[in-house]
Amino acid sequence: MRVDDSKIVPTFELEAAELTLAGGPIAGIDEAGRGPWAGPVVAAAVVLDPDRIPQGIDDSKALDPEERERLYARIMATAIAVGVGIGEVDRIERDNILAATMWAMAEATSQLACRPRLALIDGNRAPRLRCEARTIVKGDAKCLSIAAASIIAKVTRDRMMIALAREVPGYGFERHKGYGTPEHRAALIRLGLSPHHRRTWKPVQLALGLIEAEAELS
Repeated sequence: MRVDDSKIVPTFELEAAELTLAGGPIAGIDEAGRGPWAGPVVAAAVVLDPDRIPQGIDDSKALDPEERERLYARIMATAIAVGVGIGEVDRIERDNILAATMWAMAEATSQLACRPRLALIDGNRAPRLRCEARTIVKGDAKCLSIAAASIIAKVTRDRMMIALAREVPGYGFERHKGYGTPEHRAALIRLGLSPHHRRTWKPVQLALGLIEAEAELS
């Protein structure tokens, strides 16, 4: 297999500099599931052990499912601390997806066995935390701690969606994980909403004919 040497991979450089300058612990935070039509948004916070960082950590989107599962196990076995926060569909519907995501990130951080001095957060918005927080756009492709969190969040959510597929069969959650696909749209039309759908989302309402396409585009 030809390796693309031009690909940017996440490093531990930022964390190492911060550890030298001001100490730790330093947590990386990321989420999975902001865009799907169904299922929760899941956030993870990870404090890596600088002396036991698994090889191959990358943005979860750059890894295949088998590699994500392998790295999930290695991160869980070697990290100083891992925390997970789950923003369920009722919270998403009640508060909106951004608020639910910020809540899940804060919850994941609160679940860590150690209180971080600094949290490095993927994106451009930070939740309210009881520590210093720094946002990094595309941080999961730049920062190893955030990349590790992206893997934990993605694998956790994928496992949840596979479990939901057994609870409400027919939607294909085990394949598309709740994202908008032709299969998912067809299942919505055929079966209607499940308790796990984000029923107020416009693509869901559009698929069910609850709003007109012209209204969606206006």
